[in-house]
Amino acid sequence: MGDLDLLTAGDVQLMQGLAQRVTAVRPDLINSDASFGELAWIWGKGHASDGATWPRRLWFADGELVAWGWAYLPHRVRRSDGSEKDITGAYLGYQVHPDHAELVDDVIDWYDRVAAGLERTVLPNATDEFALPRWEAHGYRTDPASLGDTGTWTQLNERDLVDVARPVLPELFRFRTADEAGPQAAVRAHIDAWAPATYTAEGYQGVRRTAAYRGDLHVLVEAPDGTMAASTIMWFDEVNKTVEFEPVGTHPHYRRRGLGTAMLLHGMRLARDAGATHATVACLGAPGHPNARGLYYGVGFRPFTRDAPLVKPA
Repeated sequence: MGDLDLLTAGDVQLMQGLAQRVTAVRPDLINSDASFGELAWIWGKGHASDGATWPRRLWFADGELVAWGWAYLPHRVRRSDGSEKDITGAYLGYQVHPDHAELVDDVIDWYDRVAAGLERTVLPNATDEFALPRWEAHGYRTDPASLGDTGTWTQLNERDLVDVARPVLPELFRFRTADEAGPQAAVRAHIDAWAPATYTAEGYQGVRRTAAYRGDLHVLVEAPDGTMAASTIMWFDEVNKTVEFEPVGTHPHYRRRGLGTAMLLHGMRLARDAGATHATVACLGAPGHPNARGLYYGVGFRPFTRDAPLVKPA
C-alpha cells in the first residue's frame, strides 16, 4: 500500500462500514467528514472532477478497517457561474476506531508526508481527548479562521424521530422525490440553492451511483411555477437506524416561506417510515451563522458534537 494510492468507490464503502461501527459505540467521535452520509456525498459529487488529487491510506486489524486518512490535495474548483478558484493547501478527512486510537499518530505521519510543503488543515472532533493532544504534538494549532463570531467550525445536531410534526407547505407547493422529478430538476435545485456551486450533472450521476443513495429519500419542494424551490438528500444508515440530511438548501427567491421547515419534517417522516429512529444534520456553529442553526432547532434538532479546526503552516 503506497502513500499516494488514490481513493476508490470500494474504499468508500469500507470507510462507511467503519463509520457505522464507530456510530454504534461512540457516535460522539465521528469526524465531520467521516459520517456514513458525508462520505457518500463527498465521494459521489466530486470524484469525477477531483479524484486524481485524493490519495488515501487504510489501516486494518484482523482483516477489518480500523482507521483511514483521505487527503484532498491542491486542485482547481470550477463553479456554476463560470468562475474558477485554485485550492493551494491540503485538507484531511480521517477516522480512527476508538479501540485503535493510537493509530492517529500513523494517520498524522502519513498526512504530513503526502502534503509536505503545503499548508495542512484537519477537523478532528472536539470531544476526541486522545487525538487532539497528538495533533498538537505534531505541530497543528487552532485555525484562526475558525475563531470569532463568523468562525468556520461546524456542529452536528441530532434528534429522535418520535413525535415528528406534520409538515405544512404554502398553497400550491408540493413535495417531490428525485425519482419523480428526475436528474435535471435535482441538479438545478442544488445549484440554485448554493450558487455559485461546484455541483454538476456528472457529479449527481456520481452521487446516484453510491451504494448509500436512495432517490426516494432525496426530497424536493416544487413551487407552483415548476421551480424546485428546496431540496435535501437523506442518507440512511440501516445498521444504526439513523438518517443524515446532507445537503439542505433553498432557492434564495423562496426563503423565509417555511419551505425548509416543511421539507425537513416531511423528510423525517419518510425516514421514519423507512425504519429510521434517529436523525442528524450539520451546520456552521459560530454565532454569526444563525440561519441554518435556527432552522434545525425549530424542527427539534439540538447540538451533539462539534469539530475543532486545526492548521499546520506550509
